[in-house]
Amino acid sequence: MKAHPAIFSIKLLKTTLFVLLLCNLKTVRSQSSFPLLNAFAHNDYLHPHPLFDALQNGYTNIEADIFLKGGRLIVAHIDPFFKKERTLETLYLKPLAERIAANNGQVYKGYSGPMILMIDVKTDADNTYGVLKKLLERYRPILSGYSHGHVFGGKITVVLSGHKPYKMIKSEDNRLVFIDEDLKQTFEDTTAADVYKMASCKYSKLLKWRGEGAIPDSEESTLRKYVLMAHKFGKRVRLWASPESEAVWQELLKCDVDLINTDKLADLKNFLISYKSGLANSTTMLPANKLVSN
Repeated sequence: MKAHPAIFSIKLLKTTLFVLLLCNLKTVRSQSSFPLLNAFAHNDYLHPHPLFDALQNGYTNIEADIFLKGGRLIVAHIDPFFKKERTLETLYLKPLAERIAANNGQVYKGYSGPMILMIDVKTDADNTYGVLKKLLERYRPILSGYSHGHVFGGKITVVLSGHKPYKMIKSEDNRLVFIDEDLKQTFEDTTAADVYKMASCKYSKLLKWRGEGAIPDSEESTLRKYVLMAHKFGKRVRLWASPESEAVWQELLKCDVDLINTDKLADLKNFLISYKSGLANSTTMLPANKLVSN
């Protein structure tokens, strides 16, 4: 028996719509032109293509560890001896400057916000910062900073962690860096809003929950307390070494944690896209500044 033309047309239409839907989903998950405000690329330099893998996945927060060796700032996790050519400038600052120039002054086309470049200082704080200051001056036009009582925005905001030169930075009237504060000390040092841009701590120092079952009420309350205090003083919150678990990621976002720390770039990207999509169809919405952006 021959199929009726009308039935054939309906089947063809359904098939076409299904194929278009799959293609659209694939495009959304693979595109690199949208920024993920909550995504933090932990130890970014360990990925096959430092910086570029993170950019391909839409990350707006990237971390690099540096060692001062022979007057150069080497990007490495432990021993920089065999990585002399992997400098902070060649891996991050120069390619970011080139990208911004090519994108008419933006890291991502259509995105006016800054990218956070967290620099984890592994060698002596003051000596390393002295060399870093001179390097950053070459990139002043694209960097955020502080000048004589005023914070000015740029396309890249440099935040220092690890060995932090607190005294040097707090005494400067003109600088191009900020500091990542210890989240657990947020209650004690809240006066230097122009110094701190972020507040972080190790996940296990604040929470024991690993994503199985519901988070204990006491732990959720503790997390919300610290997040609220950090936000009160204008600091974005990150818990490093957090479990690579969607259940944990979801709970952190629900508690208004700003930055999700991960080594799994694509997994977190896909989660954030799905999470935002779910919120768009929900009656319960997070504040706009807590969502991924596209």
